[in-house]
Amino acid sequence: MIRLERRRRQSRAWALATPVLAVCATVATGMVMFALLGKDPVEAIRTIFWAPLFDPNLASYARPQILVKAAPLVLIAIGLSLGFRANIWNIGAEGQYIMGAIAGGATALALYPLDAWWIFPLMITAGIAGGVAWAMVPALLKIRFNANEILVSLMLVYVAEQLLASVSIGLLRNPDGIGFPGSRNLQHYESAANSELITGTGIHTGVIAAIAVALMVHALLRLHRLGFQIRLAGLSARSAAHSGANPKRLTAICLAAGGGLAGLAGIFELAGPAGQLTIDFNVGYGFTAIIVAFLGRLNPLGIVLAGLLMALTYIGGEMAQFMLNLPAAAIQAFQGMLLFFLLSMDFLSRFRIAFGTARIN
Repeated sequence: MIRLERRRRQSRAWALATPVLAVCATVATGMVMFALLGKDPVEAIRTIFWAPLFDPNLASYARPQILVKAAPLVLIAIGLSLGFRANIWNIGAEGQYIMGAIAGGATALALYPLDAWWIFPLMITAGIAGGVAWAMVPALLKIRFNANEILVSLMLVYVAEQLLASVSIGLLRNPDGIGFPGSRNLQHYESAANSELITGTGIHTGVIAAIAVALMVHALLRLHRLGFQIRLAGLSARSAAHSGANPKRLTAICLAAGGGLAGLAGIFELAGPAGQLTIDFNVGYGFTAIIVAFLGRLNPLGIVLAGLLMALTYIGGEMAQFMLNLPAAAIQAFQGMLLFFLLSMDFLSRFRIAFGTARIN
């Protein structure tokens, strides 16, 4: 008889080792997958993990791009981690990311071509508000009708995608774009552009914001009463209630934080690397951030490292597609393996496999 038994106490060393083991298992399994695809597995792994950082011909381009890719992942993942810690499951960050970009982008385009220093801060405010507003839909339905926030937030992603398509070919379409879908390019609108702060480094306002948010949320969780209540709610809802935590208030706060940071990531991406609202503006950051959040053990500082690692797989994966002709689906599967192995090993850190003889009464 094989059964699962909950461990009396979870090993802290195992909990810390789980992300490292998950990465190693992902690399090993990925090598098998690449070999089955007829590619050199060692060269594929080297291209994904080594070349973007240390290849003299590629690193000058790849290193700044790692920071550019990591910033939205870190911002979104930190917002999601607050809810995940409290057992509030926001799976719709992709939609909140889109709505933040739409709200912030619409603000800038409404003021075009006005040149004023306060336009970019106003865009940031609108982006956060757009993400929060979209996250409040599952929050209010959860609070009022006990609706499942997983399903509601996830379904709203598809609504947001349709709104994005609608404004890209309608309300926010570039009037000088000769009929092509997409808004004006905000990189050409100086007051609304999120340009590099130091040329050639990839560091823009979003990168600075990601680091600042990580430090602030780390302090919140360690030093503030709200952070204590969020951590306690994830361990025991009853204990959290006895500590004075209001479950409905926590739901609203955690979903608002996730939506706000996703919207913030959306506006930084729109005003920076993406430049304009298009039908395919969203590239899955909201879903990938779930992997980043768990890979970072829901710890803000760990999420920064996890975001950099995931960004490395993005850039290295793009290079592998170009240099080794690997299919994009293989790179996506490789990234998905990371979450699979992480959750599997995390499960085994809480339970153990026991063998015995079945009793017959």
